[in-house]
Amino acid sequence: MSQINITFPDGVVRTYPKGSTSLNIAKSISEGLARVIIAAKVNDKVTEVSAPINEDARLNFLKWEDREGQSTFWHSSAHLLAEALEALYPDVKFGIGPPLETGFYYDVDFGEYKLTSEEFSKIESKMLELAKKDSPFIRKEVSKADAIAYFTKKNDPYKLELLEGLNDGEISMYEQGNFIDLCKGPHIPHTGFIKAVKITALAGAYWRGDEKNKQLTRIYGITFPKKSELDAHLLILEEAKKRDHRKIGKDLELFTFSEKVGVGLPLWLPKGAALREKLVQFMQKAQMAAGYLPVITPHIGHKSLYVTSGHYEKYGADSFQPIKTPREGEEFFLKPMNCPHHCEIYKASPKSYKDLPVRYAEFGTVYRYEQAGELHGLTRVRGFTQDDAHLFVRPDQVKEEFCKVIDLVLYVFNALDFKEFTAQISLRDPSNKTKYFGTDENWELAESAIIESAKEKGLKTVVEIGEAAFYGPKLDFMVKDAIGRKWQLGTIQVDYNLPERFELEYTGSDNLKHRPVMIHRAPFGSLERFVAVLIEHCAGNFPLWLTPEQVIILPISEKYQEYSEKVLNVLKKHDIRALIDDRSEKTGKKIRDAELKKLPFMLIIGEKEQTESTITVRKQGGEDLGAMTIEGFVAYINQSIEQQLN
Repeated sequence: MSQINITFPDGVVRTYPKGSTSLNIAKSISEGLARVIIAAKVNDKVTEVSAPINEDARLNFLKWEDREGQSTFWHSSAHLLAEALEALYPDVKFGIGPPLETGFYYDVDFGEYKLTSEEFSKIESKMLELAKKDSPFIRKEVSKADAIAYFTKKNDPYKLELLEGLNDGEISMYEQGNFIDLCKGPHIPHTGFIKAVKITALAGAYWRGDEKNKQLTRIYGITFPKKSELDAHLLILEEAKKRDHRKIGKDLELFTFSEKVGVGLPLWLPKGAALREKLVQFMQKAQMAAGYLPVITPHIGHKSLYVTSGHYEKYGADSFQPIKTPREGEEFFLKPMNCPHHCEIYKASPKSYKDLPVRYAEFGTVYRYEQAGELHGLTRVRGFTQDDAHLFVRPDQVKEEFCKVIDLVLYVFNALDFKEFTAQISLRDPSNKTKYFGTDENWELAESAIIESAKEKGLKTVVEIGEAAFYGPKLDFMVKDAIGRKWQLGTIQVDYNLPERFELEYTGSDNLKHRPVMIHRAPFGSLERFVAVLIEHCAGNFPLWLTPEQVIILPISEKYQEYSEKVLNVLKKHDIRALIDDRSEKTGKKIRDAELKKLPFMLIIGEKEQTESTITVRKQGGEDLGAMTIEGFVAYINQSIEQQLN
């Protein structure tokens, strides 16, 4: 029998018979390893442990702890949910059931029946009952005719519609227990790995995301290999509810929405606008110090601009519809991206190699038509403002500029107390270069620049092969918040495509024309999403430098109002954001209300403070800092802010 070479993550190479499975190979190492692997990664492709390996390959064993292992686990759990639903509701029809970053869902048509949350426990019990049968997930390659015959007999119109876009040779079905589904896989070995189940929510979802289609019932769930892990997850969910940015945003009067204005279009209230403006000023100051040039572009652009950039082809069908003018044939679009506008600014004047890098920065508002069912608070909206910048550089400057952008991202994270994060390096798939734009030389230069920059900055990184954009590699920052959830905040992307499309040039030292490389960069991503994540990270207890209201003055009776106003004026002269609570309420209630509003400092003013020209300082949370002079308190505030920003 012929042999194949298997390369393990540590670089060790071992020889195995051709056709060996990942499970066989794991058993040859240890029975313990074989018991815990739930999938495998062969040459960067996730497969089942039972799939034969017929050529030399790189092999990673995937366990529950691995992100791709969890994705496979939850994909299989969606099939288990479908099996349970079919057993409980025999006439049910199935749409799609993919894994999510956390958990899974299945879109289901119950006909006239309305599923309610009271039935969750029944579904969970049935899933656990079926899981205990240790049913294997069996893959079957089928012809299109056989697949159509099966789902026609089953009367499952959604699967039949999915089959319309598939051809012979690319159709597979999976069977576990009494359930068969159209699926390309991969899956875990058997249902017995699933030990804990929770159905988490119901929602409506239009079939294939099209509002013209029937609305199906989307059932969300999550599963774990241990009940203790589910219990820990549920505690996090409870904490997440308390930190929900929609609730806190309403309580702190930061933002609101109006159906008359339009769904997905946030309205920033005065306190929210103040917070947002502080973020803008913070970033603008850092950008100016780093050599960025501010630019401003309109909220709309001519259709030809987005045809040139390629955004019309990519987003046109899903964008807001064109704006027509009285001039026949003239069409404009709400701006979906800032980068095409910045390309035109670059073209406005000739550039020499000595002028590069050119760094244009803009807080530009863009508009994208997200489906109503996908909208969620500030994290998914239809109009949002990006802290967008585009750097036009020579190829030999890519690494240096990447390092500088990383420095800026780290500065932002430090100032806002995001301590745990991973940088994901997304590279092209070397086995499929045809889907990427640009020369091998430029790609190799850009990819090595990103890898070396991340290494020089000491970033904790993961490398994802095949995850690069078609126009260049990128670096995404995945941040862990205070309760352990991961969010993507901040991205840096290299782009060879737009400079080519817009015919951007600079004159080189050889006096010939050259194409610049474009770097897209947005440390916040969008202000809306960033504020949402920040609210949930700090539970509304913003850093002192950022919070809209830093100090509230609490006179214990109206006879101390004049002295309170004197204190207020001194604070305002030192740019400390303060207000007076002059309501005729007891001091205890004023303190409780200030705590609920998450105000960092309370200044208690009574007879003693007025006589001695002092203030009594109380921090949010109850810490008593005692008596201070007004000047001493100002110095304390400024020192605290300096420590947060440096």
